[in-house]
Amino acid sequence: MIHQGTGGSHTQTGLVFEGKTDLTQFLNAQNGYRVTNGNVFYDEKHIARVFKKYAFYDFLDELNVNWKQLISKRLLPDDSIFVIVKNTLYIIECKFQRVAGSVDEKLQTCDFKKKQYQKLLSRANIEVEYMYLLSDWFKKPEYKDVLDYIHSVRCQYYFEYIPLEKLGLPVPETIS
Repeated sequence: MIHQGTGGSHTQTGLVFEGKTDLTQFLNAQNGYRVTNGNVFYDEKHIARVFKKYAFYDFLDELNVNWKQLISKRLLPDDSIFVIVKNTLYIIECKFQRVAGSVDEKLQTCDFKKKQYQKLLSRANIEVEYMYLLSDWFKKPEYKDVLDYIHSVRCQYYFEYIPLEKLGLPVPETIS
């Protein structure tokens, strides 16, 4: 269900939440970080690349990975970051909820989606980490089982923010 809304793609609260957690904006606001055309620099050293939705497929093209030969349906990450020194792509899915609804079931798909991303990146020898950035709604006791499941399949979740070190990124002395 959508709080004062008519359809999932028009949910203002979800868009606001996802906008609030935009990785590029967040990194640009941190001391020492600069993101230009998806390239992430820290103290002027190129350390990562950020991809949102369809931009991920440009990255696959650069790697000569034909996704249609590996998976049957395109995946569109809310945000993702390839951390060069870790040789790891971190997939970040943002989930906001105010009332019970379909997002509940979407949390249970992390294992499948992580495996799909692993199929896509295995030929490039790139590791994959899959994580959720959740609103506080999911701290309710009725989500304990699904949160336990997320960890059991080696995926991760965080509430309201993800620490930079969990993304393999340098932590500035002062975070904005």
